[in-house]
Amino acid sequence: MATVTYDAASRIYPGTERPAVDALNLDIADGEFLVLVGPSGCGKSTSLRMLAGLEDVDKGKIFVGDRDVTHVQPKDRDIAMVFQSYALYPHMTVADNMGFALKIAKVDKSAIRERVEAAAKILDLTEYLDRKPKALSGGQRQRVAMGRAIVRQPQVFLMDEPLSNLDAKLRVQTRTQIAALQRRLGTTTVYVTHDQIEALTMGDRICVLKDGLLQQVGTPSEMYDTPANVFVAGFIGSPAMNLSTFRVENGDAIVGDSRVPLDRDTVAKMTAADQGDVILGFRPESLDRVAPNSPGAIAVEVNVVEHLGSDAFVYGTTPTPVATGHDVGVGGSGDVIVRVDPRDVPGKGDMVWVNIRPGEQHVFSAATKQRISVAAVKTDASKALKG
Repeated sequence: MATVTYDAASRIYPGTERPAVDALNLDIADGEFLVLVGPSGCGKSTSLRMLAGLEDVDKGKIFVGDRDVTHVQPKDRDIAMVFQSYALYPHMTVADNMGFALKIAKVDKSAIRERVEAAAKILDLTEYLDRKPKALSGGQRQRVAMGRAIVRQPQVFLMDEPLSNLDAKLRVQTRTQIAALQRRLGTTTVYVTHDQIEALTMGDRICVLKDGLLQQVGTPSEMYDTPANVFVAGFIGSPAMNLSTFRVENGDAIVGDSRVPLDRDTVAKMTAADQGDVILGFRPESLDRVAPNSPGAIAVEVNVVEHLGSDAFVYGTTPTPVATGHDVGVGGSGDVIVRVDPRDVPGKGDMVWVNIRPGEQHVFSAATKQRISVAAVKTDASKALKG
């Protein structure tokens, strides 16, 4: 096992002006499960491949432990990678696939068999060792690919969207198995996904990337409760946070006919560049249904209701746009998402009234899009996730 350090590491593809990964600084602890997450093209897979040695590092350095591996060949970095595609040899048995890298390294046959059987026991593959990949399900093939990495006993595991080819139910099951396996083995793991639910449920820490730039690193709770900027706020959480730009008057954000009090320290952080506006965010689960005549109640006309069994979400609009600025996420044009009691669900076309729960709003600078509010009330992020 080992630490991993990105020291201002950059990757610039030939013929492009903007780096795919721009001066990434990131420290990954020994034994940590770190998830790189972000939209397509954000640089997460490139960052992983730079660590693997499959992409050049044009600027900066990468360390595994105290060793500078920036220009070390991939085979000499003591890492193992699990790809999105299983990349199994169809003519080989499961046992041969898992032990192939050790065979190439001229490891003794008895040692190979011992390691393969040990990994198969961990992954519940013992009864499939003599089968060919075509006789396995998608989840079993992915476990074989993981077993091939495990038998090498590397310092670092790298996983590049390993669940993308699985159906929804199997993805949930397999991500739980991967997280449990990593904690059992204690091997430093860097995991890439575009799915923020995977990131929240699997990682010890999450690293959010956008356009090759690091946006925020933190625990799942930190990312959910105190997003550093508007992008992270809108990306982490499902359904997405309601985000819009509002005018501030006398320390209150004016939301339609409602006034949302802002913390004095938050207002003090506003600058002339904000032009009297803030970006206010509030999660669907931070809204309480109230009586129509309640002070500061926000009216929402129901367009769609999404039933999830234990939860229900209302997708609606305010009768008149409540934002002063351009749409920066969900809610900018009067769109609002509200989590409601699944046993008391309004119908399409109904009107509901909501208040933002005190202390659970997120405030960002209208100019810089960076967070200016203090930490919101701690919540259980897992309760607000689908799946």
